[in-house]
Amino acid sequence: MQRHRLQLVLLFFGVLVPLYVFGELADEVVEKEVFAFDNPILLWLRGLSTPTLDTLMLAFSALGYLFGVVPLDIGVFLFLLWRRRWGDVVFWVLAIGGAALLNVLAKAAFGRLRPDLWLSIAPETTFSFPSGHAMGSMALVAALAVLLWPTRWRWVSVIFGGLFVFLVGVSRSYLGVHYPSDILAGWAASLAWVLGVNVFRRGK
Repeated sequence: MQRHRLQLVLLFFGVLVPLYVFGELADEVVEKEVFAFDNPILLWLRGLSTPTLDTLMLAFSALGYLFGVVPLDIGVFLFLLWRRRWGDVVFWVLAIGGAALLNVLAKAAFGRLRPDLWLSIAPETTFSFPSGHAMGSMALVAALAVLLWPTRWRWVSVIFGGLFVFLVGVSRSYLGVHYPSDILAGWAASLAWVLGVNVFRRGK
């Protein structure tokens, strides 16, 4: 009974609430509405710019994809294969691969242009919504938290992973290549997807 209750709580707060958040943001993007918080936050972050902070944010942006998230995605996958944890291998592939595919499809579907408030030091040419860095980092951390939840490392993964996800997201807006709403949508979409996959496999 208690396990069933916990699954319902996870389903509501981990899947349905993030799905609602993503749906609200996506609806506004489809209608070409301007989020009141997007430009003020971008300009505030721009006002904090220094050479040192530029370097730090570039580093977190790089860690959020090619030099951090992707190697870890592959590393965990290989580790699970090595340990013959087949159920976790399937979960990992669905969680990480599914989030990546969803991001590609969503960007093509929404076609939102990147911010153009200033010339970024790390320009991008793809569409903006939702953020791939936000989705990738959240998928990694959420999936790791699921795997580590039965262990003593659960809160370490949640706290430090959450901080990493936040800093990657901030770096993308600091660099001027994503609206904050892109970041929020990426977090929400990945969280809902990864925890949804977990709820499904636990419920079988």
